[in-house]
Amino acid sequence: MSRTQPLVCWFQECHKDSVPLVGGKNASLGELINAGIRVPPGFAVTTEAYRRFISQGGVDREIKDALAGLDHEDSAALDQASSRIRGLIESCPISTELEDHIADYYRRLSKICGLPASPVAVRSSATAEDLPGASFAGQQDTYLWIRGAEGVLEHVRKCFSSLFTARAIAYRIKMGFAQEEVALSVGIQKMANAFTAGVMFTLNPANGDRSMIVIDSNFGFGESVVSGEVTPDNFRVDKVTMEIVDKTISKKEVYYTLEPAEHCSRKFTLPKERQMSQSTIDKDVLELARMGKIIEQHYRCPQDIEWAVDKDMPQTGSVFILQSRPETVWSCKSSDKPPETGKKKTAMDHILSNLMMGKKLS
Repeated sequence: MSRTQPLVCWFQECHKDSVPLVGGKNASLGELINAGIRVPPGFAVTTEAYRRFISQGGVDREIKDALAGLDHEDSAALDQASSRIRGLIESCPISTELEDHIADYYRRLSKICGLPASPVAVRSSATAEDLPGASFAGQQDTYLWIRGAEGVLEHVRKCFSSLFTARAIAYRIKMGFAQEEVALSVGIQKMANAFTAGVMFTLNPANGDRSMIVIDSNFGFGESVVSGEVTPDNFRVDKVTMEIVDKTISKKEVYYTLEPAEHCSRKFTLPKERQMSQSTIDKDVLELARMGKIIEQHYRCPQDIEWAVDKDMPQTGSVFILQSRPETVWSCKSSDKPPETGKKKTAMDHILSNLMMGKKLS
């Protein structure tokens, strides 16, 4: 990696060819932004920063020594090596140059968000996530509701060290990947302080109809919708006319929101007077559908999308896409076999499971 590579860059400066520099997650966020999709603002600490960090003071040599001769089936040895390496990385100071870059970008991000010290998610973004035949996704750590430059710096180090969990080390050995070929970027992204949130499919998950966009929503964070703890409000939007052709407002008894004292998500009972209220206004439903169409056109396949309306941001720009991935049930359907519903992995799986149990979807 060239020394001319940046240590830190904004998400909007990333694109699909940026994976070696910012990892798969951050590159995907840059792709969405450059396709005209609104995502919570943020920046990436690059793999160049990671490589400089572990090369200082000979940390990379100590990592190599700790990993030498490991067997991917020897759990005790893997745990010992992981503990040694993670302790080494988390106790290693970040250079003044990198610290200044991260602190400066964090201050600028907080200013963009109009908050004195914006709460952020600090997420690992590995370069190996998208390698053919290998799935590294979910092997590294994510930290939510982090505030202040010191907190961000501490959790960037923790993300760096999460490249060496026992599970990740074992997987790379088993798959034959050289440990020095993987690197880690870290995404620092504003936490969406959701007034309402949910999931969206750019087809009808009940029957695979690609002329419809279907949106489920509840008040607060999207956990209550994705986990199935509530029957969400349901909206169907005609993808051609971009009109809401059907909506069902359900009784929603719980929601998740920020617990201010502990800076974490907590479940609360929704007040009775709000339980039958429409959780997402029609204007935001149509804005979501517009973005859903753009994402589907960009990736050229139906999408399974998580979204939120952020109450910290101006009303004119408060609808955000949090994550988009290819829809995997109807898009892969090649015969008359019913979709598999036995194993819940995604929001789509959950909704289909509810459908089979007779719960109302539309």
